[in-house]
Amino acid sequence: MNYSYIIIDDDQESVLKTKAMADSFSELDFVASANNYEDGLNLILEHTPQIVFLEIDPVNPASNLSLTLINELYRYLNVIPKIIITTARKDLAFDAIKYEVFDYLIKPLTRIDVVKSVLKLNKSIAPKEIFLEQSLVADEEPKVFPRQETPNQDQSLILCVKSYGDYRYIAAKDICYFQADNNSTDIYLNNGEMITAFKTLKHFEGVLSFPFIRIHNSYIVNRNYISRIHSGNSVCYIKNSAVKLPFSKSYKVNIDLIISDFSNGNYLEI
Repeated sequence: MNYSYIIIDDDQESVLKTKAMADSFSELDFVASANNYEDGLNLILEHTPQIVFLEIDPVNPASNLSLTLINELYRYLNVIPKIIITTARKDLAFDAIKYEVFDYLIKPLTRIDVVKSVLKLNKSIAPKEIFLEQSLVADEEPKVFPRQETPNQDQSLILCVKSYGDYRYIAAKDICYFQADNNSTDIYLNNGEMITAFKTLKHFEGVLSFPFIRIHNSYIVNRNYISRIHSGNSVCYIKNSAVKLPFSKSYKVNIDLIISDFSNGNYLEI
């Protein structure tokens, strides 16, 4: 899933460094930057980005950059962007927490900090349920229905592939990976079964979020079924099978996200 972002910082060198770091992530799409409170506010209202990288300890006090920008956003927007504070000061973190910012990154930014922020974004934006209608028209838009509220709120995501009155229900947690096949996609399940859907891999990339991650032009993998990552050979191994999926350089950042996510769990490296 992609996220649009704006940088608000009165230090141009810092803006360039933040943008360079963010641009190394395929999920992040740059919109614009501003160097003062008023221009930053106007950019957010005009473009409604999903992320704002905000400096709250400006070099020039006249820029008026501070956490009060967040209060102003509540005057105009129903949905506030994810605010990621980027500053060299650690002592402002407590104040930032009171404003419920999404993340607090200390300058100079490190890659692993941004990796963690992207992972948090993926986890915070999870679909309820996706209803996919299969047809022979590859570019036909899917029908999406919100899940009915039921007593079981922990029910996992269900994909429904419909074809000529045949409703095929697939639990997302049972999907190991997706493989592109021209204008269709083969869905491989953990029981060894394969189901073909007449949708492109790009379509599935757009409607699914973490733990489904694009690692190659031809593959989307369920991170939960990865048993091994071999960077030298550029392959991922699938649990309980002999399947090895290649990953390409253009999606290397997604492999980094997977590796980082493993290390953030109950993890011991030996």
